[in-house]
Amino acid sequence: MKEKVLELLENATGYLSGQYISEMLNVSRTAVWKNIVALREDGYEFDAVNKRGYRLTKRGDLFSEKRIAHWLEVYGANYRVHFKETVNSTNAWAKAFAENGDENILCVADEQSGGRGRRGRTWASKKGQDIFMSLLIKEKALKTENASMLTLVAALAVATGIKELTGLEPFIKWPNDIVIQGKKLCGILTEMSTDVDGLRYCVCGIGINVNGKEFPEEIKDKATSLYLESTQQIERAQLTALIAKKFLKYMAIFMETQDFSKLKKEYEDLLVNRGKKVKVLDSKGEYIATAKGIDERGELLVCTEDGKMKTIFSGEVSVRGVYGYC
Repeated sequence: MKEKVLELLENATGYLSGQYISEMLNVSRTAVWKNIVALREDGYEFDAVNKRGYRLTKRGDLFSEKRIAHWLEVYGANYRVHFKETVNSTNAWAKAFAENGDENILCVADEQSGGRGRRGRTWASKKGQDIFMSLLIKEKALKTENASMLTLVAALAVATGIKELTGLEPFIKWPNDIVIQGKKLCGILTEMSTDVDGLRYCVCGIGINVNGKEFPEEIKDKATSLYLESTQQIERAQLTALIAKKFLKYMAIFMETQDFSKLKKEYEDLLVNRGKKVKVLDSKGEYIATAKGIDERGELLVCTEDGKMKTIFSGEVSVRGVYGYC
């Protein structure tokens, strides 16, 4: 019901009376008032005038399956969205849909209790402030050896979606983090399932710090949120749908060649490591090099201090900034 009341007020050019809303939705005026109160709790603000009605004056953050579906329709993104208040992991949830034969699934949660990042790191959450979403990808033409590059596709979708909606300038920390002002904003984890015939499906999991206002002492110098960077509350449903739309766009370009030849320049323009010294950590130790960009496989190109060019494979090493996270 909240979604329907909100949609009427968003599309109105002026005030809508409680009577008009109740007649349009076939509910009582008391029900309209209760939903206005509930929307205010979600951060929406209304100008209420006697004998004129309600007028939306400030957007809030209604995060629900219907609200995400509304924005998916607005953006023309062909996904079937599933939403839960709390899940252990949106990636695990999306995999369950894949095993049942579903396609074009977007799984979204308000809270995630058992999420994982790259190299098995945990990714916990607080309810009511962040985005946890997983995209199920079933592309019959996608070769198994090319599936890992979907992490970079997702990174482009997140960075450009955030910029379009908020005006902020996010960057990509190769291979799977989105950063602003040197602090982590988002992590991406891509997982796949294969059999003797090849790739069965992939799941791209995305976790974004959106409306959080503070972080624990031990990570506050390394992490940030869209709210902390913009001082504005962001509607998570809209951002979720916009990122899904951007992913479809970049996925289509990627599938033309199944490499990054057509996306390389756009990705490198957003690469926060480019031209900077980085610390490369691998099984043999660590060394300092300068990040130069990526190759057509999406691997990081670095120049060592003795002038040698090396290709860094994301599954084998970790890259850190010399003087900090980036």
